[in-house]
Amino acid sequence: MYSWSASFIRRCVSNILGGLCDGLTHFSGTSRAAMVMALKRDSPMQICDPQGLLKGHQPIFKSLYLDNQNWRRAERVPDKYDNFADIIQVKDPGLAGLVSSGGYSSSIFFQQWFTEHHADMCSTGPTECWLEYAVWLLSNDMANNSDFYSSISGNFLKEYATHAVRDHIIDQMNRLLGWDTPLRIYPVLDALLIISETHEEGSWPIGKLLFIDPNTVDQLDFLVRFQDNMRPRLIHYKHVRKLLLTVEHANRYLVSDGQSILGICTDTHLPIFSLCADYRGKYGFVRINGEAICSFSEGRFNSTSYHATLVQLEELLLEYPLDHETAFGLYQIVIALVRHAQERKHGSTIILDLNPTPMPISGQILRPPLDLRQPYPLSLAKSLAKVDGALQIGADQHLHGFAWLLDGKAFPGEELARGARYNSALRFTAENRNVIAMVISSDRPVSVMYQGIDFCAATPWGQRQGSVYPLESFEEWVNR
Repeated sequence: MYSWSASFIRRCVSNILGGLCDGLTHFSGTSRAAMVMALKRDSPMQICDPQGLLKGHQPIFKSLYLDNQNWRRAERVPDKYDNFADIIQVKDPGLAGLVSSGGYSSSIFFQQWFTEHHADMCSTGPTECWLEYAVWLLSNDMANNSDFYSSISGNFLKEYATHAVRDHIIDQMNRLLGWDTPLRIYPVLDALLIISETHEEGSWPIGKLLFIDPNTVDQLDFLVRFQDNMRPRLIHYKHVRKLLLTVEHANRYLVSDGQSILGICTDTHLPIFSLCADYRGKYGFVRINGEAICSFSEGRFNSTSYHATLVQLEELLLEYPLDHETAFGLYQIVIALVRHAQERKHGSTIILDLNPTPMPISGQILRPPLDLRQPYPLSLAKSLAKVDGALQIGADQHLHGFAWLLDGKAFPGEELARGARYNSALRFTAENRNVIAMVISSDRPVSVMYQGIDFCAATPWGQRQGSVYPLESFEEWVNR
């Protein structure tokens, strides 16, 4: 029978929570984590949420775990104390804005881990695998007890990005192909990243590299098929990078079985399972059957879809005294301008001037202003956004000026590590209350600024390296 001290339990949970937050922050942007657990079937539930991730969800947690006790009556819970690896997974409760995974085990009767569902995620699959591994590690650590506790689980989770992507791919591949397939995913992911950083005549890779199960080769429509004894090896990364030139900006794939390059095929009649490295220059996407599961850049995997969602702008517009139709129209206009700038890889600044009469700012004034609800003026605005200076869009959804020069006095909230475009917009919003600024940088996410605050900036959640976080009564937390 397991027996633990309260101090040991806190150390185990805190170590895993810290590593989970660090790893997910590198993968998805600033991320929090939390967990709930009951050590034994009749134990009171406890919660560890040092960063306030679950705040606001108390009513639904009360209905899930206090008002309803069915989770305590789960059957088939492992009862062999030496079989900590046998985890019975539990269903994701489907809470808005959260990704979760949990399970029952012999060492911990019930545990459920949570993290943020970022709006720009390609897929939650790798993150769910990450949380599944946290469940397994805590079960493992608690089973080992304090005499054999190594405190390295957090380090595993911090560096788990590639493994999380691989685990999700394996899950999908096994579901579609079964367990017996010769396609090995780790070598494929290594090759994918190395090729992504291999330049050809100074250019980043563009094109699609398709990986398939060797047993499904005959299902492809080949345009070119290399002879068996002349196939380039996948590990010859420079050669593969050169071959990608044959599929640049085309609806065809370079095909590999995970060992060598088989040839070039069309994008029709793909097999039941295919893994694609979709190179887009400095970044790219990993796709399963055409659906992006993650992206990659600078030699590592990320969850970002590289599509601006601007949730912060949407929330600001909803809170502002605008009618719903106007707020939605302004949001759609900004999204169109931002995505065009990101696709063309140029920086830009957009000012939403929500004053009754647009402010006079130094720049090119448009008379009459352009109605951005119409396709042609919106297309023209996309081109004007390339000019140095800001676009000024009024609450009437018209473009009133471009190449506007923003100014303002220095204040403590600015970030000197960022450029002039960023800090000029930050200062401008600090001095003018009825404006929202969007700053698009060629190498950074979009910043949404209002009243001198960047709402997209990383939030310091207060996590400290090596901290031991408190476990508190779940019932007291819910009723607080």
